[in-house]
Amino acid sequence: MSSDKKVDCSRRNLVFATAAVGGVATVATAVPFVASMLPSERAKAAGAPVEADISKLTPGEMMRVEWRGKPVWIVYRTQEMIDTLKKINDQVADPASKRPMQPDYIKGEARSIKPEYLVVVGICTHLGCSPTDKLKEGAESGMAADWPGGFFCPCHGSTFDLSGRVYKNKPAPDNLEVPPHYYMSDTRILIGEDKKA
Repeated sequence: MSSDKKVDCSRRNLVFATAAVGGVATVATAVPFVASMLPSERAKAAGAPVEADISKLTPGEMMRVEWRGKPVWIVYRTQEMIDTLKKINDQVADPASKRPMQPDYIKGEARSIKPEYLVVVGICTHLGCSPTDKLKEGAESGMAADWPGGFFCPCHGSTFDLSGRVYKNKPAPDNLEVPPHYYMSDTRILIGEDKKA
């Protein structure tokens, strides 16, 4: 083999090796650059929908998840809880939920897609305090004997029923907000997004 062919093979190997190292360096440089253009975990959490697993929730219980930095309450209402809603229509300020505190597909006094599940943002519409859950009836919740269950804001005394509807003559001007949401399955809810989105 002539020395010219040996040089050509060496040169060719050197060119391949240089190209390979250059390609790896380009990818190594591009990955952090592209990653820096993606939204941060904090940014994603600020506006991203949140999936809630309700499989372990039992009737009469409430769970909390966070969406956009706000507490969202999911209450698994018993039939007795649902039955109280009609009985107190005359005591709440907006019984039919006509004010825009919920998506258009949320109708009626249950303010829910499925009657047994209430999904509301746990922030009082008065000054943004977080009410406490008083789901049990009467004195068992530390409320008046005729309390049908619901939520109480200790800051200024606003009370909400088991659908998040505010009682009349309370500081809170509106019902609790119902966030956009839909059921991905019988046990999973996606909060922060409509099915049509």
